[in-house]
Amino acid sequence: MITSRLSVTPRISETNQMGFIAEASFPRWLDLGRAALLREQGLDYRQFELLGYWVPVLEIGLTFHRPAYYGDTLDIVTVVRSRPTFRIRLDYEVRREASLLATGYSVHAFVNRERRPVRPPPAFMARLEEVFPRNKSA
Repeated sequence: MITSRLSVTPRISETNQMGFIAEASFPRWLDLGRAALLREQGLDYRQFELLGYWVPVLEIGLTFHRPAYYGDTLDIVTVVRSRPTFRIRLDYEVRREASLLATGYSVHAFVNRERRPVRPPPAFMARLEEVFPRNKSA
């Protein structure tokens, strides 16, 4: 499992009329969490692009448990639980200290410049091999 934690502080522009952080803000934070996780693993989105890879979103889901407010310090926890192939799934938690505010996930494809499915970049797969070794006993 690969885990990343990123702190964000909601801006006033991210609130709604009820004083809560608007639900539309959460996907942006998941994107920040995703980018932080990739950077921590030695590749960021820009490097993916320079290597000829794109990582479009195929699916995203969110469940809200408690509201977040302007001025909160939130932790975005991003997790990769299994080895990706042509796709990668990331799971997320949005927390305010011990309180779980939201859970979510996103599924992404790895595609080349021709928009054809490809395996992730070799450097990224090498790092994933350390975390998710293939079963050598068969």
